[in-house]
Amino acid sequence: MRFATRLNSFASAAHLAWPDQVGRPSMMQMATRAASVDGLTDLDLNYPDHVDGAPKQIARELADLGLSINGFAMRYYTNPAFKLGAFTNPDAAVRREAIDLTKKGIDAARECGVSLMTLWLGQDGFDYAFQANYDTLWQHEIDGIREVAAHDPECQISLEYKPNEPRSYSLMPDAATTLLAIKEVGLPNLGVTLDFAHVLYADEQPAYAAALIARHSKVLGVHLNDGYSKRDDGLMVGAVHTLQTIEMLRQVRKDGYQGAIYFDTFPDMTGLDPVRECETNIATVKRMFAVVDALDRDNGLAAAIERQDAVEANAIVQNLMLRRNA
Repeated sequence: MRFATRLNSFASAAHLAWPDQVGRPSMMQMATRAASVDGLTDLDLNYPDHVDGAPKQIARELADLGLSINGFAMRYYTNPAFKLGAFTNPDAAVRREAIDLTKKGIDAARECGVSLMTLWLGQDGFDYAFQANYDTLWQHEIDGIREVAAHDPECQISLEYKPNEPRSYSLMPDAATTLLAIKEVGLPNLGVTLDFAHVLYADEQPAYAAALIARHSKVLGVHLNDGYSKRDDGLMVGAVHTLQTIEMLRQVRKDGYQGAIYFDTFPDMTGLDPVRECETNIATVKRMFAVVDALDRDNGLAAAIERQDAVEANAIVQNLMLRRNA
């Protein structure tokens, strides 16, 4: 089982790792700290934020720490104009800059031996009625996704949806709209990243969203975290929605997902120790998969689900999770 994490989390409580540090720790400092996490195998790198240098050299340095690179994730902050849209900006020159930056990110990922690029197009959306031509906005988005996906057919392009933030309305706010975009683009190297908190935020049941994605496309990334469904809280795995997390893990495994489990949590929001937080997340997911294994061995649960018997299914799950050793 591979576990990956959000690298920027390891700037949290910097004084614990670097008592004399002045300023934010470097990418390699954060990576070195992440490498101390028991059970962590991979990192995701934000592009261009974390790739300040030769990509192959970065991959070698991380390998020396015992870490692999799971994938790259695009960030559109280098040009302030991206705030009005990356692939959907009204200025064709800015759209071209965003697309070309994404292609460079894909090239850098491939230099590292990585074949996964995650696109979170949070800047692509709108804030006001009468602000945008929705048909034009959608077409720009589809054209941009198609161009970057076609750039390297061997690189998997995963779309990570989110209802809003930073824009008031995102063009791809939920699973169904994201699947519609993938269908329109029509390229085989596209798929979806399921971010648990984003799914809750979209008022979706995580396992149902996963099942729909597997039916019409493929899950290319699983980002685990938790929250109260009102915003992207980035809480520890299972902190609020334990049952829904277990059900989603059961669903993605059933549908053949073999990628890394990535922790997109925010210990830095309140200064938690990121090493302890990540180790706890790993231990939690391992226990959750043990529960999944036990549930899959229970023929009674399968029968209850077949009958849509919520009472019996819930009794079986709760008995398994809450039973005490004699």
